[in-house]
Amino acid sequence: MPHETTRVAIIGAGPAGLLLSWALQGAGINSIVVENRSQDYVLGRIRAGVLEQGSVETLTRLGVGDRLASEGLQHDGIYLQYAGERHNVNFNELIGRTVTVYGQQQVVKDLVTAHEQAGSTIYYEASDVAVDGLLTKNPSVTFVHDGERHTIDADFVVGADGFHGICRASIPSEEITLFDRSYPYAWLGILADVAPSSDELVYALHEDGFAMLSMRSPAVSRLYLQVDPADEITNWSDDRIWEALHTRLGTPGWSLAEGPITDKSITPMRSFVASRLAYGNLFLVGDAGHIVPPTGAKGLNSAISDVTELAAALTAFYADDESLLAGYSESALARQWRVQQFSRWMTEMLHTSPGDLQTGAFDYRSQLGQLDYLTHSLLAQRMLAEQYTGLKL
Repeated sequence: MPHETTRVAIIGAGPAGLLLSWALQGAGINSIVVENRSQDYVLGRIRAGVLEQGSVETLTRLGVGDRLASEGLQHDGIYLQYAGERHNVNFNELIGRTVTVYGQQQVVKDLVTAHEQAGSTIYYEASDVAVDGLLTKNPSVTFVHDGERHTIDADFVVGADGFHGICRASIPSEEITLFDRSYPYAWLGILADVAPSSDELVYALHEDGFAMLSMRSPAVSRLYLQVDPADEITNWSDDRIWEALHTRLGTPGWSLAEGPITDKSITPMRSFVASRLAYGNLFLVGDAGHIVPPTGAKGLNSAISDVTELAAALTAFYADDESLLAGYSESALARQWRVQQFSRWMTEMLHTSPGDLQTGAFDYRSQLGQLDYLTHSLLAQRMLAEQYTGLKL
């Protein structure tokens, strides 16, 4: 039975786990990553695509930003659309900061390539993964790989294994509280082989529901529609999707270009935060500890923030300073609750209410008033710009 020892055992080879392992390696701290999915699955997941300026700076500083610099699409701001009119909010002019469109799967690809070149130890397609001894000085991870049971002894275990992973579930229920909120709407997202029809992302409030125009490259568009969480993708033919997008995103003198749809899916929207991101020598990062609705583009960026903070804390620990590690959970959660507030605000401002006709009509007109104030107040726009591009906490 293979038995290994490392300083940090990381469960999950998504962007959070891979980035943490890479950051630790750069600091001279060895780690082993264990992932239950195949490498092809990890590389193929289509997720977030907007990076805060701080996330871009982190990836660049860690030496995995070359392709990001050449292929990422830097954006100065966004458009907010309501009542058939489109308004630009220019972050760069307001606060001198930008965002970059670069798909999460591209970030993962860059990290996988870096790890392969460095010869990192990553176990894909591991089964029966379990953690033990979290309150001891030497926690362990056990799993089965290629028919053999493995054991990893470590100083620390990091759960980067997402909402459904085993790490958060390993914390006794009496030691953790889960704060959860589901929203009465979902996103139908598509990828289409067509050049984006806008120079900036478009967030649109329409009587029929929210719509968004985004992009993944100069030749690939990413678009979204608000739908009922109980809806099924089989109810949405390509023609119906394009018709709804034309209706919700349409403005006078502008047209939406269509192209072949290569991927489509429906994703429910929820907010979730665990009351702690540390238990003994277990630490949680990314979706293992919190989830935000996608409206504010904070999911991947929150994971990168967690990793940046935890990597710095672990580096300090091995330099005989335990204070940052002791404060990681409180500090990361303080930042996360600000992110949750922003994501909820953006979500509720831009999605139509599923309530009765009278309530829905009132809510919609209230949203119009909110957007009218936002697009005509420099102070309000600056607030949006600061949070969208990433608060410096």
